[in-house]
Amino acid sequence: MAAFGETLRARKLMVMAGIASLFLAAGAIVAHAAWEWAFHDLPPVPETAEDLWRVRMEPTVTLLDSDGAVLAIRGPLYGMPARLDDLPPHVAQAFLSIEDRRYFDHDGVDWRGTIRAMLANVRAGRTVQGGSTITMQLVKNLILTPERTMRRKIQEMRLAMALERVLTKEEILELYLNRIYFGEQAYGIEAAARRYFNKPASELTVQEAALLAALPAAPTRLAPTDNLAEAQARATNVLSAMRDAGFLSPMDYIVANATQAEPVESAFRPGGMQQYGHLFDYAVTEAQRLLGPDNDVPDLVIETTLDTRLQNAAQEVVTNRLERDGPAARAGEAAAVVLDSNGAVRAMIGGRDYVSSQFNRAIQARRQPGSAFKPFVYLAALEADYSPSSVFNDTPVTYDNWSPVNFGGGNRGQMTMEDALKRSVNTIAAQVGMLVGISEVAEMARRMGITTPLNEVPSLSLGSSEVRVIDMAASYLVIANDGRRLDPYFVTTIRTTRGDVLYKRPEETRTQQVIARGHARAMSTMLQAVVLDGTGRRAAVPGHRVAGKTGTSQNSRDAWFVGYSAQYAAAVWTGNDDDSAMANVTGGGLPADIWREIMVAAHEGERAQPLAAPAPRVRSEREERLVAFYSGLSADFDRVLSGGRLN
Repeated sequence: MAAFGETLRARKLMVMAGIASLFLAAGAIVAHAAWEWAFHDLPPVPETAEDLWRVRMEPTVTLLDSDGAVLAIRGPLYGMPARLDDLPPHVAQAFLSIEDRRYFDHDGVDWRGTIRAMLANVRAGRTVQGGSTITMQLVKNLILTPERTMRRKIQEMRLAMALERVLTKEEILELYLNRIYFGEQAYGIEAAARRYFNKPASELTVQEAALLAALPAAPTRLAPTDNLAEAQARATNVLSAMRDAGFLSPMDYIVANATQAEPVESAFRPGGMQQYGHLFDYAVTEAQRLLGPDNDVPDLVIETTLDTRLQNAAQEVVTNRLERDGPAARAGEAAAVVLDSNGAVRAMIGGRDYVSSQFNRAIQARRQPGSAFKPFVYLAALEADYSPSSVFNDTPVTYDNWSPVNFGGGNRGQMTMEDALKRSVNTIAAQVGMLVGISEVAEMARRMGITTPLNEVPSLSLGSSEVRVIDMAASYLVIANDGRRLDPYFVTTIRTTRGDVLYKRPEETRTQQVIARGHARAMSTMLQAVVLDGTGRRAAVPGHRVAGKTGTSQNSRDAWFVGYSAQYAAAVWTGNDDDSAMANVTGGGLPADIWREIMVAAHEGERAQPLAAPAPRVRSEREERLVAFYSGLSADFDRVLSGGRLN
């Protein structure tokens, strides 16, 4: 009987053990299923703070002018990294007070706060408290999706604790401040400070820090530019939390609470495309060229050579002139480029309105330069041992069934090369081009900086091949710089929003002597005469010596003025995108007026500087005819002495 009882007890124990094993197995299965449910798609924890800086950073490009001021942004506004040590203590304290007061005491999850939030939500029957720590918020924003489910909350907790094992509290807090969203496309404390208060984060007051700390809870709804009253109400709660946490004394709290922070009206708004769109496109294209095709950095800050004051003035000049004179002149568009003496692009007008047309006429358009091309012809002649006083006969000529005529018709007879350029005589430019060789003229233009294909036909001497506005400005800069070529440049530095420098233009600029200094100065003297008493008189800049040349293509489809002072070279084009003719517009009219007004703005506040070349002697037309006559006699006499024949 005793044996039977022992056997029965053994069987019961076996059954119980079996049941327990079943429960344990079922529990393990459930636990495994729960684990898989919660963590099967859990992303890895970044091992360093560096790995988190650009996680989920949307493509963004920031355009800066030569002073480092922000002109425009495409994409979100990311600020430069703000280090905790560079921020006033009250900035971090404001966020800790309202978001995570026990931040330095927990391991990524504030269990006390989590339980308190759960009880509050149960009592309210809805979510009224989040219970998320700063570390959990960082995980949600940079590693996980923002969906609000129990599974995501569990993942946040696990990743937050894991993150705190690889990063310090200071690193996590710094990342949080630099990557949190503040509304109005502003990410990070630096971007928010500049967006709402037009100042760096290092200069934020207590009130301003409290207002910014109020935003992450609902950045879109609380953005102070749209909902200032509610944002300020929550900022008051932040100040109270700072007082309760011991970060503000009672007196400091009273003082801070007495005045509310308000965004300044002049604070930067991301955009600027209407005013700086053509420049933005040009800067991005140049950045891509400089960085190469393998660059995949999503955030770029491009610093340029742009003079914002001059750019705005130039745009205003072009807009006003086209609105005032454009309709009668049937001139619908204009473009302009201003270079300084080092080749830096200081202003660029790609058209009258970027919104209606993104086509950049200063860079992309190819238009006939007309007589603005003639300096290349005469420079080739100077290299072929002709001189400004060389005499030619203004008479009808024909080359390959092409017979050039002068503007307004008629011929003037003998005149010097200098006078022919000043009065823009077509027949003589055509003769000179054929004498020195059209291929030599084309080679001279390329050497000076013309990058477009040139058709080597007789009419090239009168600017029949198409060129770019920026190339014309650069070519005339060669003359101003005594024959030294400096290619235009616009981008000086490219970096990421974190400050990593990807490209920096060398301080030493390479120059190339492409024409002899004596030839450059001779041409410069001739071009000064164009402005003093030639076709370009309307381009004269009061108080400054300038030189330049007018240009008009056939039927006034294009009209140009290109020229320079000691400080700047500039090219202006007017015309129509459909290549339709303007109403008798010449380079000495509307383009010269625009050029003059832009150059007046460029020289505002600058002391006048002399050109390297001497000024021309201004002669009357009668004196010029006498000079041409006697120069012609001298040339004939030289030919006789050398055994040549008179023409």
